[in-house]
Amino acid sequence: MALTPPRTMPGVLELLPREQIVLQRMLGVIRRNYERFGFLPIETPAIEYSDVLLTKSGGETERQVYFVQSTGALEQADRHGGVPELALRFDLTVPLARYVAEHERELNFPFRRYQMQRVYRGERAQRGRFREFYQCDIDVIGKDNLSVRHDAEIPAVIYSVFSALDIGAFTISLNNRKLMRGYFESLGIADAGQQMLVLREVDKLDKRGAEAVRATLTGSQFGLAAETVERILALVQVRSTSLADALDQLDRLGGGPPALEEGRTELRQVLELIRALGVPETHYALNLSIARGLDYYTGTVYETTLNAHPEIGSVCSGGRYENLAGQYTRSHLPGVGISIGLTRLFWQLRDAGLLHDAGSTVDALVTYMDDAHLPAYLALAGELRAAGIATEVVLEGGKLARQFKYADRAGIRYVLVLGESELAKGVVTVKDLQRGEQSEVARAALVDALRAGFAAP
Repeated sequence: MALTPPRTMPGVLELLPREQIVLQRMLGVIRRNYERFGFLPIETPAIEYSDVLLTKSGGETERQVYFVQSTGALEQADRHGGVPELALRFDLTVPLARYVAEHERELNFPFRRYQMQRVYRGERAQRGRFREFYQCDIDVIGKDNLSVRHDAEIPAVIYSVFSALDIGAFTISLNNRKLMRGYFESLGIADAGQQMLVLREVDKLDKRGAEAVRATLTGSQFGLAAETVERILALVQVRSTSLADALDQLDRLGGGPPALEEGRTELRQVLELIRALGVPETHYALNLSIARGLDYYTGTVYETTLNAHPEIGSVCSGGRYENLAGQYTRSHLPGVGISIGLTRLFWQLRDAGLLHDAGSTVDALVTYMDDAHLPAYLALAGELRAAGIATEVVLEGGKLARQFKYADRAGIRYVLVLGESELAKGVVTVKDLQRGEQSEVARAALVDALRAGFAAP
């Protein structure tokens, strides 16, 4: 019989164990920091009814959706009397909207949720673009209203997460869509649809450059006057170097329509509260080119970039929206949130050589010396596991050098030898592969010695 070649489809990330450990530990860091700020976990199904999933989506999104066909599902009609069409979720925001609308009466508001799950998109296969990937989201959802103070808390969470990930210096950039739309209105761009199109072009400034954006805005598609475009480009190149500078830059904008004034007031409050929340001024800044391309953002918007690697782009983004679930409920549910695309971030960091080897989830390896002493090896492993030290036992013997090589390749830090000599003296030989040190440790003191080793820098 011919063998089927083992293969995975393009656009998925399949890792070897030591890389998977790094990814899992990044997930753990993000989860712990989300929980530190009082966010609660939820999960939603990977598969949703397509009419629910695609309610807020345009044709471009629908072309990327994976539709699901199930024989069992096709045999049954849904409660509306038709055959249910199913699809894989393409983000976590739309399922959140459905979740909040469906469980509205059971939730406490403001509802603070975090969600860390895989999503699926029919992306064109290319380097760094994934069809299956982790998103790590937080959102605060209000009932009827939600204070802008929550907008300030989000950057504090971002700062906590990326400080703990320890992947280099970073900057959280902030802007406000109300301010931008108000400024466009002051220039005579009053139509909401045209304002949205201009915002999308502005959002491409860092990628395309000022000349390309200028050409597009003055071209036939927009037809804006050269003077108007120059004023827009001057605005979107505003960057701050400190909190005082940010506030001064906002004051320099001058007066304008109510939307501009409201956006400026919100930005001032958010910027000042971020400092009160303990985020150093070196880690956040005003950046009036940040617009976020998604239509549903209405106020504060965020993007986070690594200072030494701007080519990676935003590693965390999000913003404020006024009505999360308007397609599913008549309740007014404003919210604010961010998302970390962890799979893409992991891939980019690995590609740039910025990830640290996390070693193994196994702390210690008990070697195998003699069949007669197998019960002693198993007993030693049992003692260590009971003390919270993850321990593997070699069960098939072999040369000791080969067992050491196995531990080294697996990233296991401690190798424990319990031979005739050690058993007679009541000690264990401990080899620290990380430090290249070896010592004899009394059996009764072994747990404390290993714990001390893990605690040492």
